[in-house]
Formats: sequence, structure tokens, C-alpha cells
Amino acid sequence: MSAEFDRLATDYEELLKDPVRDYFAPGSGFFVRRKIDVLLAFARGIGADTRRQTWLDVGCGKGQLLRAGQSHFAAVHGCDVSTAMMDDARDLHVVAQTEPDRIPFADESVDWVTAVCLFHHVEPRDRGRLTAEIRRVLKPGGIFAMVEHNPLNPAVQLIVRRTPVDAHAILLTAARARRVLRDAGLTVLGTRHFLYVPQRLYAWASIVERALERVPLGGQYAVFGRKPLAS
Repeated sequence: MSAEFDRLATDYEELLKDPVRDYFAPGSGFFVRRKIDVLLAFARGIGADTRRQTWLDVGCGKGQLLRAGQSHFAAVHGCDVSTAMMDDARDLHVVAQTEPDRIPFADESVDWVTAVCLFHHVEPRDRGRLTAEIRRVLKPGGIFAMVEHNPLNPAVQLIVRRTPVDAHAILLTAARARRVLRDAGLTVLGTRHFLYVPQRLYAWASIVERALERVPLGGQYAVFGRKPLAS
């Protein structure tokens, strides 16, 4: 995977372009903001003060998500198997992930871990090892958020089939993602579905997204799990 994304890094944003995706929202800004919205809304719902907590984004790529959310956390970190992707994230604390199933951070060192559109690039047989690593670096009581494309959404299926970045993707349903978390010993706290409403309508129709967040048809979903306090 590292070699593939090193090769794609220079033209990554261009390779993401698709007529359906661009109709929903041009560029990546809206998609990034919506992920941060979902993450922070969940944190508020469980009473977490992220301003006092640390966040690690596994598969951070060019660091767009970390930049968008860093003001809401005490400290942010990233790691990725592709050093070429991280060339655009040198303004952040990012670390090369030299082994795909080994996260280069200490045991119980962060409060939050995210993996955003990463697991569909991980071979199914390797997902358990990576999730076990995520559990290892989480502090007791820490939260893991897995964000993925929703294969139950027909538009998503179309976009993924046409996008070079996702040429080898194996999409996970939300149910499968929950099993991955449970198998690693994480307690699943909830699932949120989002990206129902395109950017041009979101300002006045965001209430629709909130109403539909438990309906499994949005463009993406987030599954949240907690590391038990006694590990």
C-alpha cells in the first residue's frame, strides 16, 4: 500500500475527482469538515472535552483532517505508510508508519484515534492486527472512530469503481466495521451515518442529516468504539 500511495501522492486530489462526487461537493473541504463535525458531535454526546485530549489520525495522508480539527484538541498526531503523502503534512507532527500493521506510538499514549477511509485499503486478513494496534496506543477509556465509505449507497459504489485511488478497495459495511472493533476488544458505542445532503443544500438542510444519522444509507459512516478502562 505504501508504494501505491507514494505513486499516487502527486496527483491525489486530481485522481479523486468524479462527476458524481463533484456534484455533491467540489474538492475535499466539505467532506473533511463533515467528518470533523461528526467526530466533535459524538465527543460532546459522551461528555468528552477534546480540548484536553490528544488525537492520532492513522493513515493521515496529507494531513487535511488533522489541520481542520487541530484547534479542538490539546495535541494532534498522524502516521501513514506513505511518506510521499505526508510530504504535505510536515507542518504537523506526523510519523512514518514503516510497518502497515504497526503504529509508531507508545502504549496507551492517546485519547482518540481515527482511521478515515483507511480500512478499505487494508486486506481483510490484516484488519484485526491493525485494530489491535489502535487499541494498544489508546489510553484506557480512549475512543476509536473508524470512518468508511458506505457500500450500501449506490452512488458510493459507482464513485469507488471509477476512482483510481480506490482501485483495490474492499469496502466494509458498518456491521462489518463493528465486528472488527469488537474482535479487537473495543466496546462499540454507536454508529453515525452522514453525507446525505450535498454542500449547496447543507446550510439549511443540516437537520436532515441529523435526523438520518442512524439510517444506514448515507455516503459515509463512523463507528465509534471505546477501549475498556481495565485492559
